[in-house]
Amino acid sequence: MVMDMDMATKQSSRTAVKKWYVIYTTPRSEKQVNQKLQDEQIKTYLPLHLSPRRWSDRIKMVEMPLFPSYLFIHTYHHKLYDIVKMPGVVRIIYFEGKPTEIREKEINAIIKFLEYANGKACKIELDDEVRIAVGALKDTVGKVIKIKKKYVVLLLKDLGLQAQVMLDGVVKV
Repeated sequence: MVMDMDMATKQSSRTAVKKWYVIYTTPRSEKQVNQKLQDEQIKTYLPLHLSPRRWSDRIKMVEMPLFPSYLFIHTYHHKLYDIVKMPGVVRIIYFEGKPTEIREKEINAIIKFLEYANGKACKIELDDEVRIAVGALKDTVGKVIKIKKKYVVLLLKDLGLQAQVMLDGVVKV
């Protein structure tokens, strides 16, 4: 008995299940690709976190992708190749010659981690070691010697000086 191609496709699509896959996007286009896929009724997950960003006049906490240029999609295997043709999508992430499948429990673990971390400010105290997150001294580590409402004073041993830095511009080491 010979099956025609349409019948074989229908049979395989009935047994197929949606799985989580990972795609790689062009730099800084994760949010746009995420929106395009959602507009096409494709379930996606783009984990975001708050990160300090500096402008000429201020430092602001901005939502940034937890995994830059990566986006999780929940779809059928055979639909991946249509998705990769979308503007902003560079490629499907492969492992051992097959598109990488992400288990549901791993997606849930990322969601739980971000929910737990959301709004959790890292309390800075005297004598804490902190790293400067923005500005000319970015990535310099110092010891907190004074804490004010909006800034901290750091002792930068390596440079032999003290620096005043906005509270949202330092990260606990």
